[in-house]
Amino acid sequence: MVHFVGAGSGAVDLITVRGAKLLGEADVVIYAGSLVNPELLNYCKPGCETHNSAKLTLEEVVDLIKAAEAAGKTTVRLHTGDSSIYGAVREQFDELEKLGIEYDVCPGVSAFCGAAAALRAEYTLPDVSQTVIITRAAGKTPVPERESIRSLAAHGSTMVLFLSTSLTDKLQRELLAGGYAPETPAAVVYKATWPEQRVFRCTVGTLHETVTKNDLTKTSLIIVGGCLGDKYDRSLLYDPGFSTEFREASK
Repeated sequence: MVHFVGAGSGAVDLITVRGAKLLGEADVVIYAGSLVNPELLNYCKPGCETHNSAKLTLEEVVDLIKAAEAAGKTTVRLHTGDSSIYGAVREQFDELEKLGIEYDVCPGVSAFCGAAAALRAEYTLPDVSQTVIITRAAGKTPVPERESIRSLAAHGSTMVLFLSTSLTDKLQRELLAGGYAPETPAAVVYKATWPEQRVFRCTVGTLHETVTKNDLTKTSLIIVGGCLGDKYDRSLLYDPGFSTEFREASK
C-alpha cells in the first residue's frame, strides 16, 4: 500500500494527525526533500527506509515503490503542503494504477493557508473578493495562454502565486497590465509557518523591488489583492439584522 501524504506548510506540527500516524507506520518514506521540513522524518519509526525524491526521477520513485511492494512493505510518499497543488502526483497515480498498486491520499495544509495565517488575512472578504485564484507565472514550466497572469488579473480577485518569486519583473508588469492598480496591496511570505518565516508587505507597484531588495528567489508565496487592505463590508453571517437557519434576525 502507498499513502500519499501532505506534509503541511512547513511547521512540523502542521501535518495532520492522520499524516503523522501514516508516517509512523511506514516502512519506506519517499519525501520531497527540497521542500519538506526534514524534522518531519522524526515521526518515522526506527529502521524506516527514507529517500529524498529531489534527487530522483519519476521512474526511480516508481521503482522504489515497486521494490517496497514486492517486499510487502508500506510506503509513504511525502509531499509538501497539500499534494493536489503543484505536487506532480497525477503522473504517479497513473503509474501505480498501471502496476495494480493500491494507493490513497491524505490531504495536507497548503502553503497558501499558511501564508494567510502569517498575514492574519482573510482571502474572501465581503465586497472585496469572493474568489481566490491560485496560479503561477510562466517560467520553465509553461502556463496555458488562457491562464496568463494578465488575463487572470482582469478579475481583480485575490491571487496567490506559487513558484513565481524569481519572475517578479515580468510578473509585476503583467499584473498591472491586467488591471491591478499600482497601489493594490500585495505581500510576499517566505517559508510560511517554518521557524524562519518572514513576511514582506508591499503593493503591486513595489512587488519586484521588494523581492529584489530582500533577495527572495524561492520558497516564497506572493499574495495580491484588496483582501490585504483595510476596506471591506461586515459579513452578513453574524449581522444581528440577518436571519440564518440557526438564528432569527433581531427586530
